[in-house]
Amino acid sequence: MAWNEPGGDNNRPRDPWGGNDQGPPDLDEALKKINDRLRGLFGGKPGGGGGGGGSIPRAVFGVIGGALLVVWAVMGFYQLDEQERAVVLRFGKYHATLQPGLQWNPPIIDQVITVNTTKVRSAGFREVMLTKDENIVEVSMSVQYIIDDPEKFILEVRDPEISLQHAAQSALRHVVGDTTMDLVLTEGRAAIAGEVTQRLQNYLNSYGTGILVSKVNIDEGKPPSQVQGAFDDVIKAREDEERVKNEAQSYSNGIVPEARGRAQRVLEEASAYRDQVIALAEGEAERFTQLLTEYRKAPEVTRERLYLDAVQTVFANTNKVLVDVEGGNNVMYLPLDKLAPRTMGGSEGSSGRSGISDRQMRELTDAVAEQLRREAENASSRRGGR
Repeated sequence: MAWNEPGGDNNRPRDPWGGNDQGPPDLDEALKKINDRLRGLFGGKPGGGGGGGGSIPRAVFGVIGGALLVVWAVMGFYQLDEQERAVVLRFGKYHATLQPGLQWNPPIIDQVITVNTTKVRSAGFREVMLTKDENIVEVSMSVQYIIDDPEKFILEVRDPEISLQHAAQSALRHVVGDTTMDLVLTEGRAAIAGEVTQRLQNYLNSYGTGILVSKVNIDEGKPPSQVQGAFDDVIKAREDEERVKNEAQSYSNGIVPEARGRAQRVLEEASAYRDQVIALAEGEAERFTQLLTEYRKAPEVTRERLYLDAVQTVFANTNKVLVDVEGGNNVMYLPLDKLAPRTMGGSEGSSGRSGISDRQMRELTDAVAEQLRREAENASSRRGGR
């Protein structure tokens, strides 16, 4: 007889592995055993009848439901730090914006999105654009910003940071398009950054992004790489110009005060000379007035005195005298520097130009007159012998 042919008391198929020929356990019997065990655990009687036969008691569902409710409630508690704000969506709709502290929201019902509102974020850009004077420049810019309004940042715009990039590029192009290339490459960066900050914030406010721009920095402004060499030459020439200006200013700072000092000294010397000349002129005028008074009293004496003073002044300033002898053909030369020592007893100490006294001058004058007289006599005798 084959293994699957009916046989035995109940005409059941035989077990091909040699086991007992009974079939698998009854499913109802297995469920009954499990029910009895649960009843034993929760105080019921195994196999008990009544209206609850074959079912789990309601207390079991109550305990399980209470435990799940406690877990669900505990999961709703969370803590917000001082720098954080939370936007609550209830069933997908905006409900509230929560401040720092311990908060609770029902899980599954509410969706809580936490945002750091004090963290300074940064975004960088590098763009090639056209300036006002139709030159191409490459500008790199960095934007620092914070989230000022979490509700707008999360709900108003789908991707606010992408909107920030587009707005920053637009603002930068607008400002650079109204600026000349020289300002973009040199000292105009600070002004450009300030104008871009204001224009960018206006754009973000109109978009409703909830972003507050803290600072905009123009990191670099340079010409395209194809013409970098020419621009370097221009910048070097400007630096040389500035250096020469500084050197000229330094030279001016050194020479101008010196020239002003010399000019002041010349003015003071001229003023002193003027005062001196005026004083001498007034003194000579006063002296002339006094001489005129004396001359009127004694004309001969005064005239001789003036003559002697004049001769003394002339002889004091020269040591050579040329005399035209009357009736002669030659001019006589008198070396006073040699005649004076012989006349004055050979004393060399008294032969200085400024050291001749009145007495010595008279002696010298007498000696000259005597010499002239002798020369005149000799000349007369020579003419008589002829």
